[in-house]
Amino acid sequence: MTDMAETRSNRATRTGGPVAADVAPEEDLAAHGLGASLTPEDAPAKVTGTFPYAADLWAEGLLWAAVHRAPHPRARIVSIDTEQAEAMPGVLAVVTHRDIPGEESFGRKVADQPVFAREEVRYHGEPIAAVAADHPDTARLAAAAVVVEYEVLDALTDPQESFESEPLHPDGNVVRHIPLRYGDPSVSGEVMVEGMYRIGRQDPAPVGAESALAVPRPDGGVEIYTASTDPHTDRDLAAACFGLPPEQVKIVVTGVPGSLGDREDVALQVPLGLLAMRTGCPVKIAVTREESFLGHPHRHPTLLRYRHHADAEGKLLKVEAQILMDAGAYADTSSDALAAAVSFAAGPYVVPHAVVDGWMVRTNNPPAGHLRGEGAMQVCAAHEAQMDRLAAELGIDPAELRKRNVLATGDLLPTGQTVTCPAPVEELLDAVREAPLPPLPKEGPQNQWLLPGGPGGAGEPAAVRRGVGYALGMVHMLGAEGADEVSTATVKVSGPTATVLCAAADSGQGFTTLARQIVQETLGIDEVHVAPVDTDQPSAGPAMRGRHTWVSGGAVERAAKMVRTQLLQPLAAKFGMSTELLSIADGKITSYDGVLSTTVVEALEDKELWATAQCRPHPTEPLDETGQGDAFVGLAFAAMRAVVDVDIELGTVRVVEVAVAQDVGRVLNPRQLRARIEAGVTQGVGAALSEHLRVAGGMVRHPDLRTYALPTALDAPEVRIVKLVEERDVVAPFGAKAASGVPVVVAPAAVASAVRAATGRPANRLPIRPQAAAVGPQ
Repeated sequence: MTDMAETRSNRATRTGGPVAADVAPEEDLAAHGLGASLTPEDAPAKVTGTFPYAADLWAEGLLWAAVHRAPHPRARIVSIDTEQAEAMPGVLAVVTHRDIPGEESFGRKVADQPVFAREEVRYHGEPIAAVAADHPDTARLAAAAVVVEYEVLDALTDPQESFESEPLHPDGNVVRHIPLRYGDPSVSGEVMVEGMYRIGRQDPAPVGAESALAVPRPDGGVEIYTASTDPHTDRDLAAACFGLPPEQVKIVVTGVPGSLGDREDVALQVPLGLLAMRTGCPVKIAVTREESFLGHPHRHPTLLRYRHHADAEGKLLKVEAQILMDAGAYADTSSDALAAAVSFAAGPYVVPHAVVDGWMVRTNNPPAGHLRGEGAMQVCAAHEAQMDRLAAELGIDPAELRKRNVLATGDLLPTGQTVTCPAPVEELLDAVREAPLPPLPKEGPQNQWLLPGGPGGAGEPAAVRRGVGYALGMVHMLGAEGADEVSTATVKVSGPTATVLCAAADSGQGFTTLARQIVQETLGIDEVHVAPVDTDQPSAGPAMRGRHTWVSGGAVERAAKMVRTQLLQPLAAKFGMSTELLSIADGKITSYDGVLSTTVVEALEDKELWATAQCRPHPTEPLDETGQGDAFVGLAFAAMRAVVDVDIELGTVRVVEVAVAQDVGRVLNPRQLRARIEAGVTQGVGAALSEHLRVAGGMVRHPDLRTYALPTALDAPEVRIVKLVEERDVVAPFGAKAASGVPVVVAPAAVASAVRAATGRPANRLPIRPQAAAVGPQ
């Protein structure tokens, strides 16, 4: 992997590939430890195709599973007949809701989603039954042979109608309402702008669709091999459905073929485990791409209404907002997304007064869930559009208007929480403003590729307009509102080799590489291995919002330091000094006065040392009835300047460049960090211009990658990282901040701002449709 990318691939841009950045190449000077661009240990196997994902696993006597899914978004189930499916040759088991021995519903925050629909279907593609057979084709045919009689009901698909419609669930249609009130609600500004914005349903569209293998255990339990990003919660939820104690269920984390904050769904694991225990055989499932689109959670579609008040100089006085988010059929973790949306509704700006109402509602649309920057991305697109509107109304440069209002350390969020972490928002904005703009394309046939739409779909070059737009945004790190964030890690040293045991799933964020770097830095040992993850290890929590960099990385660091003390204490005692007077560097142990000098390997001799440690950040609290509270552990910020070319006749858009300045705390792995930023920007560009899972009447209309328009290598813009601000957060291990979420949040807003600058159109809906960017011939 090179530092300056010459080529890109669709997979690389989606999951974190090569990146072009204006960052000095000092990274290659360090061979190991923190600050080095250490190559992931599993990179060769992944590049050569030998790395085992769940879809590659096999077991003796393997059976195959398939799921029967509902063809309607809402219907009453009159009857379920499995006799025909059970009678087919090669079919060994069929399970429905009647076969669940324990809890029939699951959910991380709200346990409202049934494993199998019972009395009523609430979304298109909801599981009804699962089949185990001796061949995957037989399993699919048997699943199709399950006969379900439905009474089709009118589907509730408009979130705005949820308040007055009959309840879709015993808990009602409103999952959560947050009425944030901050300052004086009666204040008005000399200037007021308002707008309405819509954010579409983005799908994680992972490179590898969902797959899993369940193996029955002699004690009556089951082991499940899958690409989980939160194995202990998956285990506990599955065990409750199986009616088993957690110790009889084991989750083994396989390779994760793409994760964007998702992979937190046990909807496959529970049916698979039931089939394995019913048949006494290993059972595997590998869903089709269509099933993947129907089955996993998506980004929350959101409707936002905003009103900004400011004085004549552009200083913000008050922000009013109404935010309506669609949870789909079930609540699960949707309250988390609403909390982020309401808390960050004003953006990274100083706002003395705020009135924000946020609602999360149930509909018969597909369920929504965790996806990078959930909640924050939707409101960022809206509050940045409002800043552009306000700048136009006042006749002020949009970047200058933002600068007059930026947040800084010590300021208050509208939730009343003081920003105690570094918040270099003004520095980030200045960096992207001062970066040179990309040159205009020269005339010539080869540059037809540079026109929006490419040579096959481009219009006339004279119809192309260039636009430059800015955006600022923020995300929170770790869990929020009282979430107990804790991770446990063990470091073992035997001879010249160290091993890390930590149940932190590496979903592509590079935790295993970071863990190796931490131990190398602390103990001076080059050969460090990270053990595979399973639930026999203590919990490390979910892989999201930079948790594992902070919490699991902190646990590894503490364990490694404990081992370091064990290693140095005998030497310190021998020479009559404290361990603080000994240092480890480049595999050598030396004393402050040079009297002691030996290698780490020699000091270890035949010793085996180990230590276990936990990391638990400071607690947070839930938002109260007025949206106030210290709900977040830490915040990360970014500024972006997007340059786009728009064919104003056809409405096609090409993102020429995105300049990024990001608040990273500390660079732990330069190459990996830049790759994560580029991947996040590319995902944000997809949300801005093309990615939208169309749902009509509750029916998913194109559950495939042919028509779900993911950005390809030709769509990925040049990403120029103009500045990485390393102002360390003193409460975070190593001082580092989350890197992946904030680019996803800010990029859509920056692209939309640039399209507005090029066309003069409002661009108030994401993704931006061609008709919204076209202004007709000039």
